[in-house]
Amino acid sequence: MYHVKHPEIQRLISCSIFRITMSTVLVTIMLLCSMAGSAKAAAIASTDLTELSLEELMNIEITSVSKKPERLADAVAAIFVISQDDIRRSGVTSIPEALRMVPGINVARIDSNKWAITSRGFNGRFANNLLVLIDGRIVYTPSCSGVYWEVQDTLMEDVDRIEVIRGPGATLWGANAVNGVINIITKSVADTQGGLVAIGTGTEELGFGGVRYGTVMGEATYGRFYAKGFKRDEFVHTTGDDAGDDWNMLRGGFRLDSLLYGHAPVTVQGDIYQGNINQTLNLATLSVPFSQTFEDKSEVSGWNLLTHWQHTLSPTSDFTLQIYYDRTDRDDAVYGEIRDTFDINFQHQFAAGERHDVIWGLGYRYTHDDFSNSGTFSLDPDSRNDELFSAFLQDKITLIKNCLWLTIGSKFEHNDYTGFEIQPNGRLFWAPYPKHKLWAAVSRAVRTPARFEHDVRVLNLVLPPFSPNNPNSFPIALTVMGDPDYESEELLAYELGYRFVPANALSIDLAIFYNDYDNLRRSEMETRVFQDIYMEQPLRFDNGLKGKTYGLELAAVWQAADWWRWDIAYSYLRIDIDTRFEKDNIQNSDGPQHQASLRSAVKLSKDLDLDFWLRYVDDVKAVIVKSQSRLEIDSYFTLDIRLAWQLNDNVEIALVGQNLLDDKHPEYVHENFTLPTEVERGMYGKVTWQF
Repeated sequence: MYHVKHPEIQRLISCSIFRITMSTVLVTIMLLCSMAGSAKAAAIASTDLTELSLEELMNIEITSVSKKPERLADAVAAIFVISQDDIRRSGVTSIPEALRMVPGINVARIDSNKWAITSRGFNGRFANNLLVLIDGRIVYTPSCSGVYWEVQDTLMEDVDRIEVIRGPGATLWGANAVNGVINIITKSVADTQGGLVAIGTGTEELGFGGVRYGTVMGEATYGRFYAKGFKRDEFVHTTGDDAGDDWNMLRGGFRLDSLLYGHAPVTVQGDIYQGNINQTLNLATLSVPFSQTFEDKSEVSGWNLLTHWQHTLSPTSDFTLQIYYDRTDRDDAVYGEIRDTFDINFQHQFAAGERHDVIWGLGYRYTHDDFSNSGTFSLDPDSRNDELFSAFLQDKITLIKNCLWLTIGSKFEHNDYTGFEIQPNGRLFWAPYPKHKLWAAVSRAVRTPARFEHDVRVLNLVLPPFSPNNPNSFPIALTVMGDPDYESEELLAYELGYRFVPANALSIDLAIFYNDYDNLRRSEMETRVFQDIYMEQPLRFDNGLKGKTYGLELAAVWQAADWWRWDIAYSYLRIDIDTRFEKDNIQNSDGPQHQASLRSAVKLSKDLDLDFWLRYVDDVKAVIVKSQSRLEIDSYFTLDIRLAWQLNDNVEIALVGQNLLDDKHPEYVHENFTLPTEVERGMYGKVTWQF
C-alpha cells in the first residue's frame, strides 16, 4: 500500500459497518419469521410483461424528462423505461447489467467489479457525461465526474423502474447531464407490503441473498427495511490466469412513506453499505523494474439519508422539497477518498392560464473531500470544499390544443471551478394523430471540471533507460497533471424523434441525433523537467479537442401473441474527434458503431416462463493511456436464458444462464491501472419467496 490510514480506526469503522449491516439482516429475519403467519401473500410480480398491451406500455407514467408525471408516449426526449418485470425476467443481478437493454447505452464490463457505462459515446471507467440518480439522489462523484457503479445498488426487487434519457437533460438536471440521465426509482412502501426472501448461488454469482419486510406503521404511514449481500467470483486475464478480482458487498436500508396534514406525501429513506473489492493493479514506479503488478483489496463503505416532501397548493400548483446527505469512503493502493455531500432542492410547478405549464426550482450542493495521496496519485490540496448554486425555469406552451406544444427553458448554475454556466433548451412536440408522435430538440449542456482535472498528479508510466522509447541513460516518468484553468466541456445537441404504432401489436420508437462538442479533454505534452535521478515528462490536461457524434437509436415492441412478447433495440453511433492542431480524425475512438438487442418473454404455461436475451456489440478500439496505444476488442454475441417455475402463489424458482455462446470474452480494457480481463460464462439458480 502506498498510503495507510490509522489501522485501529480503519478496523473499528469496518467492524461497525459490518455489525450494523448484519444486525439489520438478523432483525429482518426474526421479523419475517414472527410475522409470516399473519402477513398477506403477494404475487411474485405485480405485472407480467406479456399481460401489458401496447397502449398500456406507452401510458406508463415517467418523471425524468420534465421533472413531473407524464405519459411515456408524450415525452419530448429519447427515453427508455426498464420496468421491474424487465429486470426480473432478464435475470440480471445488478443495475449496470440491466442498462444493457437500452438502445444507445454502451455497457462494457471491465472486470468482475468494474463497469464502463455511457450514452452516445465517450465511454470509460469514469465516463463523465452521464448523470445518474437513485430516488433523486445524485450518485456521480465530483472527483472524476464519473460513477463508481460497483457501489450503486439496492435490492433489485425494490426497483420500480429505471428511466433512461439519451441526450442532454441539463436544463432540468444541470451539469453532467450532457449525454444522458439515468434515474433509478424504487417502489413506494405501499407497493411492497409483506415479506420477501431471495437467495441464490451459481458459478459466477457464488452466493447472494436479500430480505425485505414492509408493513403499516400507523394511519397513512408505511415502512419497510431491507438487507442484501453477495459474493461474486473472479474473472480471468486474457492469458487465462485468474484475475483476482472477486468481491463481496453487504447493504441495508429503510424507507418510510407517510401522508402529513393536507395529504402531503413525505418520504424518509436511507442506506448503508460496506464491501471488499479485490483487484490486480499494475502501477508505475521510479525504481527498477519501473512497474509493479500486485493484488490489492479496495475497501468501500458509505451511507446516505434522504427526505422528500411534496405539497399540493391547488389542483394546478404543487411544490416539492428534497434534502439529502451522502457519505462515501474508499481506500485502495492508488488513493483513499472520503467525501461528504449535502444537497437541497426546491421546485414549484403551476399552470399559468390555459396554455402555460411552468416549472421552476432552486438548488444548493455542498461537498467536502479528503484524499490520502500515494506515490502514484496525489491531489494538491488533498482536501477541498466545493459549492454549487443552481436555478432553472421551464415553460411548456400549448401552441395548438391537443396537437402542438413548445417547451423552452434553461438551467443557471454557479460552481467553484468555472463560475457561471447557462444551459438552455427548446423542444417541440407534434401529435398529428393518436398513433403518431414527433418531437425535435436543440440543447446546450456543459460538463464542469472534475476535481482530478483541476488538481491531480498521476505517475502514469515510466520509460526505462536504454529502451526502444527511451535511448537515454535515465528513466523518463510520464506524469499526468491537472490544470487550474481547465474549462467546462460544451455540447450543442440536435435531436429528432418519432413514435408510432403501425399495427395493433407493434410499436416503434426512433431517435436520431447530432452532437457538436467543444473544449473536450486531452493531455498536452509540456517541456521535460529533470528531477534528480529521472526526467519528468508532464502531460497537462487542457481543452484542446473538438468532436462530433451522430447516430440513431431504435426500440420496438412486438406482441406476437397474448403469451409472447419481443423487445428489439438497435443503435448506430459514429464518433469523429478533431484536435485543433492536427488534421486527422480518430474514427470510432471509444464506442461500438453497432449494438443490437433481442429479448423474448414467453409464457409457456400458467406457471412456467421462458425468456432469452440475445445481444450483439460491434468491435471497438480501446485507448490504453499507460502505453499511449490502441487495442481492438473484437465484436461479440451474448445469449442469456432464464427458465422460471411459479411453484405456488408465493414461491418462484429460476435458473439463469449468462454469456452462453462462449466461455469468455473481453468487453473493455481499463485506461489506466488494472490488467485486461475477460467476462466468463455463468449460471445460477434463485429462489424467491414472498408472503
